Amino acid sequence: MADLNDISLVTQVAVFRNKKAFDQLVRKYQSPVRRFFLNQTLGNEQLSDDLAQETFIKAYVNITKFRGLSSFSTWLMRIAYNVFYDHKRSSKREECGVRSVEGEGGYDPQRNLQLEYSPSSLHTPPSTLKMDIHQALAQLKPDERVCITLQLIDGYPIGEISKITGIAENTVKSHLKRGKEKMAIYLRQNGYDR
Repeated sequence: MADLNDISLVTQVAVFRNKKAFDQLVRKYQSPVRRFFLNQTLGNEQLSDDLAQETFIKAYVNITKFRGLSSFSTWLMRIAYNVFYDHKRSSKREECGVRSVEGEGGYDPQRNLQLEYSPSSLHTPPSTLKMDIHQALAQLKPDERVCITLQLIDGYPIGEISKITGIAENTVKSHLKRGKEKMAIYLRQNGYDR
């Protein structure tokens, strides 16, 4: 029933440019999209809000391209995934350009990752558990983090994660397995028994 309602709203937006219908879609999906970005940025609220806004703008502009081959939420999360990776690519290019101007040598992705995700650079969530989860997520490679958050936090099945990310299902399973193992080790080392 929810999918039929989404398709009805999408049709109203695509055909009649009904902004009230799009507002209903935004209200329905703004929390999941924002949560996705919060988990990818490890709690950076300002950046997450900016990326979520960009996602909904792109969804509105491209809504006529929605074909209904997957659910609207999968289509929207695919846009969010692409927005996040576009942001990451542009951030890396900017950092690379700054480094060569500063004369510090070539681009070092490990150094950039560590600098970007250092706890002092993040907005500290009020809950210790949220902090620990974000720090555990920081231990993961980006594709592992995406797969983990889409499955464990947002509840997407492996097939939908594959559609959102464009990653083969078996690779998604591998990312999930490795990501869960890394998070479990990190959380155990930091006082969580299970």
